Amino acid sequence: MRFVTYAGPEGDRAGVVVAEEVYALPPGVRLVDLLDDLPGAGAAALRDPAEVVPLESVRLRSPIPDPPTVRDFMTFEQHVEGVAKLMGLPVPDQWYAAPAFYFTSPYAVIGPHDDVPVPPGCVVFDFELEVAAVIGRGGRDLGVAEAAGHIAGYMLMNDWSARDIQVAEMEVRLGPVKGKDTATTFGPVLVTPDELEPYRSGNAFDLPMTAAVNGLTVGGDRWSNMAFSYPQMIAYASRGSEVRAGDVLGSGTCGGGCLAELWGRLGFEAHAPLAPGDTVTISVELLGLQRSRIVAGPEPVEDDLGARRSP
Repeated sequence: MRFVTYAGPEGDRAGVVVAEEVYALPPGVRLVDLLDDLPGAGAAALRDPAEVVPLESVRLRSPIPDPPTVRDFMTFEQHVEGVAKLMGLPVPDQWYAAPAFYFTSPYAVIGPHDDVPVPPGCVVFDFELEVAAVIGRGGRDLGVAEAAGHIAGYMLMNDWSARDIQVAEMEVRLGPVKGKDTATTFGPVLVTPDELEPYRSGNAFDLPMTAAVNGLTVGGDRWSNMAFSYPQMIAYASRGSEVRAGDVLGSGTCGGGCLAELWGRLGFEAHAPLAPGDTVTISVELLGLQRSRIVAGPEPVEDDLGARRSP
């Protein structure tokens, strides 16, 4: 099944997509509250929908507009290798040892066709083509074998990146933080695992991933090329901690899924950074398509944020 969250006159609505129509759940019902049994909720909506509306007539929100947490991993070796070239470094041995991740802001979540503002002070703006898993049942210290049963569904993800800010802040061995803090795009749909199962291959699913800027394809990969699986990611995230229903775990950028990788392999002349007026389109077969227009963001507030240097 494919689920969406869309903007209604009195707040967000959730529903099931069949063909090009949305069969709505009752007002006030959120997908995040149904993640432990999406098929059951979907079947109820199909039997007795609160409303049926054309998909093209609604403004889609992120399927999970307010996730409790967003963890973003790095699971595609081609991407890691390409970005490492940009820094003149090899892929670190530790990357192969465990699925590394960082926490990004749940406050930055936007919908699949919303405009994306350039972060304040950024002049090297980039996109990242990813697929995220959404946790349906919480758990702590999960093993890999049981972790797959905690996945409610998958959705397309774009982790927008202020590369110049990211590189500067990571000089202090923390981050990325403000380099990833302005926008993260999810959707259009949340797809349940059973719908993807016929395409299972490698550590994910054998489906194409494509990224384009202003209508020109700039990169792509196969989802199945992940070096770590989602159960491995969940098990590691829950080690000595917990995952909760609604948590989002991003795959990290696929091979060819961002401009930084192009810059690492071909140099900065390969493609200009994103700028207001550009349109970024990313897609994964069965998960849908995001089309995002880049717009000017606010200027930085001119405050003194620095510290005095030690004598």
